[in-house]
Amino acid sequence: MAFDPHNKDHRRYYAEYLEYKGWGMCPVRFICTEDHGDNLPAMIQRIMVDYYVDREFGGGKLAKERSDVLSRKADSLYKEAGKLRIESKALLKPRRS
Repeated sequence: MAFDPHNKDHRRYYAEYLEYKGWGMCPVRFICTEDHGDNLPAMIQRIMVDYYVDREFGGGKLAKERSDVLSRKADSLYKEAGKLRIESKALLKPRRS
């Protein structure tokens, strides 16, 4: 099974590994991706660091503000695109003389 840092049990299994210095108490077997070779603990450690850094700094106030600005901009562009589609369809309709 792939290690998922969002899964509370997976994080607990890794903490138990660190505490007991082995996987003997772990009821699941994690797979190690090829880019990490056969070093499962190092792979999980890297995943955990990324998870906690993202959790700590990824959802910060500045990131949320920037996300809101981009979301509003995307909404306005979407509305403008809709108006342009309507206008282009109107140009294709036959005119009455």
